[in-house]
Amino acid sequence: MAPESYRPPLKADTEKERTYTQSSDTNLSHGTQFTRVAQILEEKGNKVHEVAPGDTLQHAIEQLREHKIGAILVVDGGKMVGILSERDVVRELAERGADGLTALVSEAMTADPKTCAPSDPLLNVMKRMSDGNFRHMPVTDIKKELIGLVSIRDVVAFRLREIEYEALKMKQMIIG
Repeated sequence: MAPESYRPPLKADTEKERTYTQSSDTNLSHGTQFTRVAQILEEKGNKVHEVAPGDTLQHAIEQLREHKIGAILVVDGGKMVGILSERDVVRELAERGADGLTALVSEAMTADPKTCAPSDPLLNVMKRMSDGNFRHMPVTDIKKELIGLVSIRDVVAFRLREIEYEALKMKQMIIG
């Protein structure tokens, strides 16, 4: 008699409900579903660069260059009122030419930007950034006070490290 592994499936075998330990849904959502924005802030820190709404675009551009960042928060009297990204600057310069450099930050900024909380799942933040077509999101606490800024680069880099770790764990499991 042939070993059981060589036998064709029996009718009873196909009638049983199949269960899976892994699926594309569980694999795609596993790490990111439980990862929170706070974990990114722990790694990168919560230093945020700011300009005032009355500053010129020239000053804001100098800040972007000096700190090697793609967006800067606009703060007035300790309260975040907007965000100025490289895209905002390019749009203003395209409309006004060189005169755009003397424009005020308040004229070019994106007012009332979407924010996230440290407890927000990373997957939700990635989706909101992608759907909204923006690359930087301020992080605020329960009192809506600014506590950090995350970029799509931060989110993607964090997720890539998670995927590399998961791949390593699977290799270790296969090898024994």
